[in-house]
Amino acid sequence: MIYFELFYVFFLIGLFTFGGGYAMIPMIQSEVVGRGWISESMLTDFIAISEITPGPFAINISTFVGAELGGILGSVCATLAVVLPSFIIILIIAIVLSKFMNSKYVKGALNGVKPMVVALILSTALFMFIKLIFFQGKELYSDFVFDIKSLTLFIILVIFCFIYQKQTKKKINPIALLLLSALLGIFIFSK
Repeated sequence: MIYFELFYVFFLIGLFTFGGGYAMIPMIQSEVVGRGWISESMLTDFIAISEITPGPFAINISTFVGAELGGILGSVCATLAVVLPSFIIILIIAIVLSKFMNSKYVKGALNGVKPMVVALILSTALFMFIKLIFFQGKELYSDFVFDIKSLTLFIILVIFCFIYQKQTKKKINPIALLLLSALLGIFIFSK
């Protein structure tokens, strides 16, 4: 039964998520944490692991949640379910794209979705920042603990990215940023 539920939930998440994997975090939180399948702190861990694991974020997180709930078969069900809506939609769009892409209604709908995607990503980033800095990554409304080390690391990385982009006129390589943050994390958190 869990396999059908996993498929159903992640199919809906894949179907109604616009803007990539990060935009699906609020829906995953609502559906998966809301059903009591995993805790908020486990979701935060899965988000972090999905971020550093190669491959698309949406596939990684659905695989991890599916594996936690149903083992290998659960991970297969969740992963296929989250990918299937996009696959079907892309096939349909490819067939009829040339006929409707110039429509003012299609353009208007796509322009209307963009601000919502940005809002979802920003709200997720703010939610994760508050959890990290004020609750040490634990569930919200747990014991309030200000984490100065996490805030320090965050500020160092933001300043570094800003200076790097200002000096080189290029964005920093995400792999280099991950390695830098890991090294700083070892230095800051291992003392």
